[in-house]
Amino acid sequence: MEIAYHVPVLLKQSIEALKIHPNGIYADLTFGGGGHTKEILTHLSEEGQLYSFDQDQDAWENAISIKKNNSNFYLIKNNFRYLEQEIKKLEIGKIDGILADLGVSSHQFDTAERGFSFRFEADLDMRMNQEQRLTAQDIVNEYSEKELHKIFGIYGEIKNAKTLAQTIVNNRKKKEIITIQDLKNVIESCIPKKETNKYLAQLFQALRIEVNDELKVIEEMLLQSVNVLKTGGRLVVISYHSLEDRLVKNFFQKGKFFGEVEKDFYGNEIKPLKIIEKLIIPSEEEIERNPRARSAKMRVAEKI
Repeated sequence: MEIAYHVPVLLKQSIEALKIHPNGIYADLTFGGGGHTKEILTHLSEEGQLYSFDQDQDAWENAISIKKNNSNFYLIKNNFRYLEQEIKKLEIGKIDGILADLGVSSHQFDTAERGFSFRFEADLDMRMNQEQRLTAQDIVNEYSEKELHKIFGIYGEIKNAKTLAQTIVNNRKKKEIITIQDLKNVIESCIPKKETNKYLAQLFQALRIEVNDELKVIEEMLLQSVNVLKTGGRLVVISYHSLEDRLVKNFFQKGKFFGEVEKDFYGNEIKPLKIIEKLIIPSEEEIERNPRARSAKMRVAEKI
C-alpha cells in the first residue's frame, strides 16, 4: 500500500534546474514519498536511469508501485552519506544530476510515534534510520550539561541554551525523561512567554540534528557529489534552515565549508562548482498550498 508521505517542495523549479537529458543517469538522494522521483522519471527515456536513496523503511512502501511501472528506477536503501560508495558499487560511472531535498518528510512529522513533532505525545525518538541506536531520549538523559549546551546553542540557536541544559540535567536526576511531554514539563520554566512553538521547534531541531548527525551527513554528501558528477552535471539542493543553507552556500561558492576559497599559483580560484542559480524560494501560492514549504531555499550548481 502506498503511504501518503510528503508533498514535494519546489517540484517544477527543481526539475527544470536538473536540466534532465532523457538518456541520462540521475540520483534523488531523499526519496521520501517519491514526488520528485516520479517527476524525474517522466523526463527520462527507457535508457535513462534514476537511483533514489532512503534509509527510512516507511518510505520503501512508496517505491513498490513506482518500480512496477519503471524498470529504469532503482531504490537504494541507505543514507545519502554513502552516495559515492553506492554509485561505485553499481559500476554506473559518473552521473548527470543530483537532487537533494534535505527536509524531514511530512510523514515523519505527522507519525506521532516517530517523536519528531512536539504536537504529539510519544517517546523521544527522532531517528530517521530506525535501526540505529541513538535516540533523542538518550541525548536528554545521557549527554553532559556541556554537550547539551553546545547542541542547543549551535543546532537550535536557542538564546538561553545554558539554562536549558542545566534545567534538563537537574531534573533528570530526579526522574528519567522518557516522553515528549516529560521533556515539555521539565523545560516549561525556560520557555519565553508567547514563544512556546518557536522555542520547542528550535529545541526539537537541535535534538533531531544531533540524533541523525545531519550537518556532517550533508557535508559528506556535498563533497561526494562532486566526485560522482560528470563535468557539466547539475547539483540541486533544497534546505530548510540556516545551518543547512549555510553549508550549501559556502560549498557552492568556495568548494569548502569554512574559510576563503583557495587559489592556484596564478591566482585562479580552485573550486569544483559553478553557481547556476543563487537562491530560489517557493512562491506565495506554493506556500499557501503547502505551508511546510515556507522555509525552503533551493540552490543550483554545475560541476566545472
